[in-house]
Amino acid sequence: MADIIGSRLDWLIQDRRTSQSALAREIGISQPSVGRLISGETRETGKILELARALKTSPEYLVGETDDDAPSARVVIVAPGDVADDDGDTVEIDNINLSYGMGGSFLDTTDIDVEKVKFSRSWLSQFTTTPPHLLCSATGIGDSMMPTIHDRDVVIIDRSQTTPEMGDKIWAGVFAGLGIIKRLRALPDGSMRISSDNQLVRDEIAADGELFIVGRVIAVVKRL
Repeated sequence: MADIIGSRLDWLIQDRRTSQSALAREIGISQPSVGRLISGETRETGKILELARALKTSPEYLVGETDDDAPSARVVIVAPGDVADDDGDTVEIDNINLSYGMGGSFLDTTDIDVEKVKFSRSWLSQFTTTPPHLLCSATGIGDSMMPTIHDRDVVIIDRSQTTPEMGDKIWAGVFAGLGIIKRLRALPDGSMRISSDNQLVRDEIAADGELFIVGRVIAVVKRL
């Protein structure tokens, strides 16, 4: 069993606006047990799944295997003609094969391969209230957005948001014929700074009209 990182547990408790006592009650352990996990006195627990669920994160984040604190999500591809079971908490959104690249992958075709995928409605509601028909998913390629987004991670894109106003957000777009998933920052002269989370990748500047924004990346589905 992997060790829990106490500082991450402590941060999540504060960020989710809960307390050690409330968390302990929710998952059925004592408050001192939570305290020992935070201090590092105890590093393992059989309640890691319950901890992750209560704090709306993933077990992988708690043990340091990912830097994304969002919860995991199950993706189900629905083939044409298939009838998928509806448990009342599922919604279909477009899954677009545009070969988006975290580092860029060529979009030299006008044929867009679209299929439907099912997500938990309650999981999506943690990130957005945007209607499902304005959401889509895509698979990232490359490592320029690591550690935030890894190669082949699935991203959820909100197509209702197309105007970058905050520099710490991640956007999907097309730049110079390439599909990109990057951080964008508007500059005073009307251009856009395109930045990667991988510090080895240099920033680029898109002049006005060179960048088409598909939407904002609102969630990342990690592959286990």
